[in-house]
Amino acid sequence: MSSQQTQRPRAIFLDIDGTYADHGLAPEAHVEAVRTARRLGHLVFVCTGRPLAMVPGHILDAGFDGTITGAGARVELNGEVLKDTRFEPEVAARLVETLDANNAAYILEAPEALHGRTGVDQRLRQVLGPIFAARPQHDGVLSTDVDPIEDILGPMQYSDDLRSASFAKISCFDSPVPLIDLMPTFGPAVGLIPSSLSALGDRAGEIYMAGTHKAVGIQVLEDRLGLKREDIVAIGDSANDIEMLEYAGTGIAVEGGHPGVLAVADRTTPGPAGNGVALAFAELGLLG
Repeated sequence: MSSQQTQRPRAIFLDIDGTYADHGLAPEAHVEAVRTARRLGHLVFVCTGRPLAMVPGHILDAGFDGTITGAGARVELNGEVLKDTRFEPEVAARLVETLDANNAAYILEAPEALHGRTGVDQRLRQVLGPIFAARPQHDGVLSTDVDPIEDILGPMQYSDDLRSASFAKISCFDSPVPLIDLMPTFGPAVGLIPSSLSALGDRAGEIYMAGTHKAVGIQVLEDRLGLKREDIVAIGDSANDIEMLEYAGTGIAVEGGHPGVLAVADRTTPGPAGNGVALAFAELGLLG
């Protein structure tokens, strides 16, 4: 590793789920890697599909220079909000009406809160319970009492009518009609990617504003901070990480991640159970 690689300041963008943490549990090695890299002058950002309301304090406790949340919809730098985009009201209302008409179980994601229809929490417990029951347990986590379902439901606000809600993204967990079949109704301002919980299949997915993705959020920080693209490092594992890894000067995919992520990555690293973020930081000379 050359001294230039070791000393050149980098900007690192970390996906949370399946990359920095497993179901809300961050290995101690990842926390220390973030702290060490920042101490050495590198910038480290959370870059997640989660809305800010769903990013728990124990994740942010490692200390980051900022956050990209909602898969690029919101960007914050040292407490300053640089970007906060939402669906246009008429599009938002149409999405809610279509999902309700098809009896879908979904969450509307905004930075300040999650919005769900009254009773959706029971359906989410039924759908997600079996998936999270098999979640991995490994040594070195910050907390062993994180309930991944409560992680989702904690910020929820419930209502019988969500047509006037303001939000940036929708996570659908259970739709009797495959979401791809509903896309013509949603219209061209709307995009769809598979859920990061792949076991849910085509009954689930993330509905987002077309043209909004994690690389868009990175570009906001790139412009503000005068970053060089070749100094941008991104690590992720899911479909919503593809643009981010493709854009970064160094794109790192988590082993076993989404095929599209693996296809655009420059290299791979293990998942959280294998301390993959820490290993990648070390290989790039970010830890000294």
